[in-house]
Amino acid sequence: MQNDILQKKAEYFKALSHPTRLRILELLTKGEYCVCEEICVCDLLRELRLEQSNVSQHLAVLRKQGIVTARKQGMKVLYSIKNPKVYEVIDYVSKIIKQEIMDDVTLVEQLKTTVKKSV
Repeated sequence: MQNDILQKKAEYFKALSHPTRLRILELLTKGEYCVCEEICVCDLLRELRLEQSNVSQHLAVLRKQGIVTARKQGMKVLYSIKNPKVYEVIDYVSKIIKQEIMDDVTLVEQLKTTVKKSV
């Protein structure tokens, strides 16, 4: 049972671990975007500048994990976030990365000061 839960968590994080999928989620914060089944220029395709098949594969990964949901509207499929709490995870990771960058900048500044003193 514990291993099943850990596997599910790992798969969820794996779905979030691709830059294109993170960008899709960023774009979906603005509301639903259309990914047409036909060869047409839709919002996500235009923003991502990727082939329709590539975007569809990324959306399939996100759908499989229940991160996004889709609904048909005529010839279009509209995607939206299933649970907005996913943004809390993304925001928290962003804060961690920001802190690490700030720590690195502080370390570089300290190194510069140490080098100046020794010269």
